[in-house]
Amino acid sequence: MQERKPAKLPLLMITFLALILISGCSGEDDRLWQGYIEGDFVYVAAPLGGRLDAIKVQKGRHVEAGAPLFTLEREFEKAGMQEASENLDKALSTLADKRKGRRPSEIASIRARLKKATAARDLARTEYRRRVDLYDTRTISEEELDKARTDYEQASHQVRQISSELKTATLGSRSDEIKAAESEVKAARAKLAQARWNYDHKSQSAPRSGLVFDIIRYRGEWVPAGRPVLSILPPENRKVRFYVPETIVGSFSLGEKLLLNYDGLQEPVEVTVSYVSPQAEYTPPVIYSSQSRAKLVFMLEAVPARNKAHLLKPGQPVDVAREASDFSVDKGFIAKLFSG
Repeated sequence: MQERKPAKLPLLMITFLALILISGCSGEDDRLWQGYIEGDFVYVAAPLGGRLDAIKVQKGRHVEAGAPLFTLEREFEKAGMQEASENLDKALSTLADKRKGRRPSEIASIRARLKKATAARDLARTEYRRRVDLYDTRTISEEELDKARTDYEQASHQVRQISSELKTATLGSRSDEIKAAESEVKAARAKLAQARWNYDHKSQSAPRSGLVFDIIRYRGEWVPAGRPVLSILPPENRKVRFYVPETIVGSFSLGEKLLLNYDGLQEPVEVTVSYVSPQAEYTPPVIYSSQSRAKLVFMLEAVPARNKAHLLKPGQPVDVAREASDFSVDKGFIAKLFSG
């Protein structure tokens, strides 16, 4: 029986189809571009150092702006705030006392002295007038008249002196003393505000809504001033960076709508071009593809709609195109043909 030779037609057809696909993929750079997801993280830190007492959020959870994040130990700041508050109360009391003048008991004492001095003056005036009449009848000597007049003048002077003292006591302290007391109140308020700022900033809240992407420090650790404790990724801070050949970079414009796709995504996500780099570079090593090779490219950035931002994971490789049909090229089709 004659041995049958294997048919070569199927192999020729496979080779022909492979060549067609390869030639079709040669223009892929013009319609399908590779990139990765990037995130601009918000690092949250306290302006003061201290031991980390509590972390109030979990990694991977969403937080709203204003939600408490973490607290550093702040017993020292609490004591400083209490001291500053007491100093302010003291300064306010001193100012109020200087504005009011002397105490009511002191003013009452001065009024009693004035009443006594007024009575003495009235008595001295009566005695002086009686002495004048006696002197006119030559009953007393001129020396006795002079003594009565002197007593009356002294009593009148005493009344005027005590009256002035009473007026001063009811007016309060002098203007320069009041101004000094007001300055002490301002200084005490400033110190209290500083102490309260130190106390409040030992506890940090979320500056923006977003995903708690990473927790850098843990409870019990000493956190230096200004060192981040955790990072937040707001939805609007997610973007895609992709690279296009320098031959077509001029066809892109800010605000242009593109489509983004990656493995496992049900349907492409629309993104908007937000940045076109003015500087050329070579294909970065982070882009992995059998079609990638060292060539001159430009980097572009695009952002998704806010309600689609959660679909973008930082570091994830993606493809970007203008049309959804550009994602339909099955790069494994040739391998499937030859494996069959």
